[in-house]
Amino acid sequence: MTPTRSSWARSSGSRSGWRRRWKGAGLERARFEVTDREGLAPDVFRMTVRAPLIPPNAAAGQFIIVRVDTQGERIPLTLMDYSREEGTVEMAFQVVGTTTMKLSRCEVGDCLADVVGPLGRPTEVMRFGKVACVGGGVGIAALYPIARAMVDAGNEVRVLLGGRDREHLILTDRMEALDADLRVATDDGSFGVRGFVTELVLEAINEWGPDRVVAVGPVPMMRAVSMLTKEHGVPTVVSLNAIMLDGTGMCGTCRCEVAGETKFSCVDGPEFDGHQVDFEVLVSRLKAYLDEEAVSRDRFAGLAEGYRPACGEGG
Repeated sequence: MTPTRSSWARSSGSRSGWRRRWKGAGLERARFEVTDREGLAPDVFRMTVRAPLIPPNAAAGQFIIVRVDTQGERIPLTLMDYSREEGTVEMAFQVVGTTTMKLSRCEVGDCLADVVGPLGRPTEVMRFGKVACVGGGVGIAALYPIARAMVDAGNEVRVLLGGRDREHLILTDRMEALDADLRVATDDGSFGVRGFVTELVLEAINEWGPDRVVAVGPVPMMRAVSMLTKEHGVPTVVSLNAIMLDGTGMCGTCRCEVAGETKFSCVDGPEFDGHQVDFEVLVSRLKAYLDEEAVSRDRFAGLAEGYRPACGEGG
């Protein structure tokens, strides 16, 4: 049985006693050290963090919750990749608020306050036959491990990516390395064909006949893909990027409507049947704190010069 702080406290008889025993057993507070970081696109970053307890249980489709410093909020981030050998997790994020702005300023060697996971239900991976993996924006990072898992399961996979332009497309090199058919559409035609990713989806339906579609990205894109595939009777899964706090279903912040029932994205998802998601409710909830987020972001921007996480100097 894994010891807990409460069990140590009972056996030691004093707070100082359980602290000594806790540390002596190698259970002292983890250091979530940043080991690598890279800019992927304007305001989009990739970061690798040491978190050895997460990779052994991680699977495609799951996510993590990160707290940059001890005074900060908890935010859900894509579990883009992980290494069981190195004990690291790789995440991708877009700078949209104060916390992601703080995270973008972390350097290699800095240490985050908390990294919790893996959370959420893994993607259902089996041999479906032909699987179209559709991605856009930072959602491409979440799509990557899913596409890889679908390939490893023996599926014929077509990866369909969409973006504003070449500069805003991420991870095309990793997608190209998969044994999959990669096709890209950009609004301005600077990479791939000119147009929207939904056009690639329709082309795949008419010419290829996918048995399953997985879509991850901006809500308008996932909604458009789901509407299109519903017309053609193609089973479709979407990954919802709902607002989230605790990640355990207790706060209810991430609730969404699926098939007329209330679901919690953190524990029931984040993936749901795209044909049954009430996207109108999702969009409404995502807009709930935009004003507060803007005020917080603007306030921090004036103080951001030289910011480093409090635990970055050794914990």
